[in-house]
Amino acid sequence: MSENIERIKCLIIGSGPAGYTAAIYASRADLKPVMYTGMQMGGQLTTTTEVDNFPGYPKGTDGTAMMEDLKNQAERFGTEVRFGLITEVNFSDKVGGIHKVTVDGTTQIEADTIIISTGATAKYLGIESEQRLIGGGVSACATCDGFFYKGQDVIVVGAGDTAAEEATYLSNICNKVTVLVRKDYMRASKAMQHRVKKTPNIEVKFNTEIDEVLGSNVVEGVRAVNNQTGAKEVIDVTGVFVAIGHKPNTDIFKGKLDMDETGYLITKGKSTKTNLPGVFAAGDVQDKEYRQAVTAAGTGCMAALDAERYLGSLI
Repeated sequence: MSENIERIKCLIIGSGPAGYTAAIYASRADLKPVMYTGMQMGGQLTTTTEVDNFPGYPKGTDGTAMMEDLKNQAERFGTEVRFGLITEVNFSDKVGGIHKVTVDGTTQIEADTIIISTGATAKYLGIESEQRLIGGGVSACATCDGFFYKGQDVIVVGAGDTAAEEATYLSNICNKVTVLVRKDYMRASKAMQHRVKKTPNIEVKFNTEIDEVLGSNVVEGVRAVNNQTGAKEVIDVTGVFVAIGHKPNTDIFKGKLDMDETGYLITKGKSTKTNLPGVFAAGDVQDKEYRQAVTAAGTGCMAALDAERYLGSLI
């Protein structure tokens, strides 16, 4: 059995900007990386129709095309990209130890280093019309997509600091921002609440939820419902920004790697090192502050360099 187990220098778990950038750097360093993309090849960015804020695309691009560009670049330098899901991990806690993983519940692989770039999944409301219009006016990132709604009316759903930050960011771009809060109060910090209240083109509706997102191919409005009175109203908007949080894709690493209370992997200082030698984390899986494609790509570069230096220290 052991003779059939594949042994590699560098395993990259997850694709997206972090994973592909790590692959580019690792393959150029002759680490011969193997990447398992996960079930969503290219990651969360493939749900974004237009990307205008990633350097090197003066005319913009879409998320799927950009991820294909990064994939092709990684493969050009020798990265082996495989479609598959890591279903079990068994990390070594020793310097120079061998890390073992299982792919799709069957295939076993041993790796000298592992770069985790499994990302984080945006939380959505889960209603059919919302899911259907993701990429057609429904977004989970104002920084990514707010520019496309310049001078228009939009809705932000949420009550925490993220929702308040998204609303104030959009208020500088959009004509009007309506914030829908499910309860009769906001959970955001007092400072963020004051900022929202002082912004003239932000309106907060409490005890209000989305009953349906209106529109066939693009958002044309929402039907909102007051969860106390049952009264419904149609709000004419072209964009809906869902800001109810993200869930890092780290369930498989629980009890094996250090993470914070919400499940984000903890890395040491300014590095991508986790608490185990030879295991590194890059992108949204360890970044709950910025969550941008370009910052994910930056940490992907760092992870590959950290892996290369780690392997060099073993010689």
